[in-house]
Amino acid sequence: MMESNVFYEGQVLWSQIDANMHVRHSAYADFCAQARSNMLNQMGLSLKEFSKKKIGPILFREELSYFKEIGLDERVKVTVEISKYNKKNARFSFRHEIFKENGVRAALVVVDGAWMDIVARKLTHVPEEWLPILEKIPRTADYEEVAE
Repeated sequence: MMESNVFYEGQVLWSQIDANMHVRHSAYADFCAQARSNMLNQMGLSLKEFSKKKIGPILFREELSYFKEIGLDERVKVTVEISKYNKKNARFSFRHEIFKENGVRAALVVVDGAWMDIVARKLTHVPEEWLPILEKIPRTADYEEVAE
């Protein structure tokens, strides 16, 4: 696990547990959404900046692979790395790994999305001043920049 790419760390709460006494499926998405938000904020793209520019990230697809159960009161760490970016249409893919407190990988979550103009409700490009910020996002070893 790349400690520098950990953008969320926290305790599993009672509200995140299902009837089988392990983390419910939608809590994994919540962990990753918080990790992405924390990462973007640390890079310089806060919710306030999104609101000011009237642009926000949206998701088209979310894929989750489970490896190990996570139980109540365990602590988790979530990494975030960008795995794909298309400069032409501003679409992106992020890869998240969720680790148990003992360092064992519990899940892998991959999301595909793009940037949306929240007023026009249409896909858009990011402002030029955001490009250096996006360059700071940690990349996967197999990162791919798509040109078309």
